[in-house]
Amino acid sequence: MKRPIVQITQEMIDEAQRLVPETEVKRTVASQIDTLTGHLGEMAFAKFHFGNWKLHTIGANKGKEDFPDIEIKTSAFPFRENLNLLVREDYAQKRKPKFYVQIILDTKSSRASSIEAGTSAIICGFAVSDEVDSAPLRDFGSKFGSRGGYRCHYVPIIELHSIENLKV
Repeated sequence: MKRPIVQITQEMIDEAQRLVPETEVKRTVASQIDTLTGHLGEMAFAKFHFGNWKLHTIGANKGKEDFPDIEIKTSAFPFRENLNLLVREDYAQKRKPKFYVQIILDTKSSRASSIEAGTSAIICGFAVSDEVDSAPLRDFGSKFGSRGGYRCHYVPIIELHSIENLKV
């Protein structure tokens, strides 16, 4: 499957870091860069979908979907075809976007503590809400090496629909 790639720029990183203090959600932390990673995923999707990364809604969308009908799920991890779209069980019960889009920030290490300019944001595809709800559950742990303390629905990225078919 063709997977579009957006290159993360230093300008995107600077803006994402600036927004972290006002948008960070106090919940179980899976890595030191959870919020930054999420912001960069939303910016990469805005660049892909609208042609301009600045058309994100970070901050204005707090407590809502990232984009109308779309929730962006982003992981910072070395890209492999056997990765999964992960949606926390509690999140899936609380919100019901029409679509979940998976983006992988292709880092050099699974325990990356920063994101560098030039990192590829790989837009892996999407799943509809019903597909996520019926997906199996598992605790994937944290990048700190311990249990995560929560379960996630997981859909292998090889089973996602091509992002080219996303119609909103």
